Amino acid sequence: MSAHIRFGRCAGNTVVEHAFATNPVKLFTMRGVTSTCWVCAANYGGGIVGGDAIRLNLDAAAGTRAVVSTQASTKVYRSLRPASQQLTATVADEALVVILPDPVVCFAGAHFSQQQRFDLDRTGNLVLVDWIASGRHASGERWAFRHYSSRLDVRRESRRILYDTLLLNSEDGCIKERLGAFDVCLTALVTGPLVAAAAAAMVRAVAGSAIEPRSHLVHSAWELPDGGALLRIIGTGGSAVELVGSAVRRQLSFLSELLGDDPFSRRW
Repeated sequence: MSAHIRFGRCAGNTVVEHAFATNPVKLFTMRGVTSTCWVCAANYGGGIVGGDAIRLNLDAAAGTRAVVSTQASTKVYRSLRPASQQLTATVADEALVVILPDPVVCFAGAHFSQQQRFDLDRTGNLVLVDWIASGRHASGERWAFRHYSSRLDVRRESRRILYDTLLLNSEDGCIKERLGAFDVCLTALVTGPLVAAAAAAMVRAVAGSAIEPRSHLVHSAWELPDGGALLRIIGTGGSAVELVGSAVRRQLSFLSELLGDDPFSRRW
């Protein structure tokens, strides 16, 4: 199960030069009002089932600007068989790629692994959001899956600037007990010359903010070796997805100017 998309430049606009996908993946190119190209990735059936191994390759040519989002939350259904998803991307000089999915929601008994690899040229730019919600609260499920892992590998000019993994495995102990009151875990990455000032401001703002007792949101941020930033947000409560989504929207508000439109305007 694979998909491939290549962004190029035409008359000053970013366009899809090539797009290909096999079931259950489908790619929708959305017409925008700016020079940025917007693509929505979706799965037939609305989710991922056991045995699915989805591979998405993305190439962004020099100077392109592209947003890749999802149609809705990525649902991973209960199965005895593992499912996986892999994204491999190259980002050329002065290109900007924004990866902005809805959260992953693993059903009770699900087993899911995700890998994302980004190779950036010297002046390539990347903004990425990766997050998971605790499950289907309406069905009484909360951190009830068997296995979830998400690995993020980012390199600039072949030099690794970030290698980050989140692993939640029921064999290591009850996931619900280990996560406590938290219902959403989000990681965001901002790196590249176009977004360097915003990344530095993000780190300063988070470092200067205090954690309030019984707060429903907790932020942390670090500077990356290339001057970028890694942000984490965790949230609690039944409305944690909306709270965390609003928080990351505020942190990434600088994207509207770069993209010519607000990528969050119809989300969360």
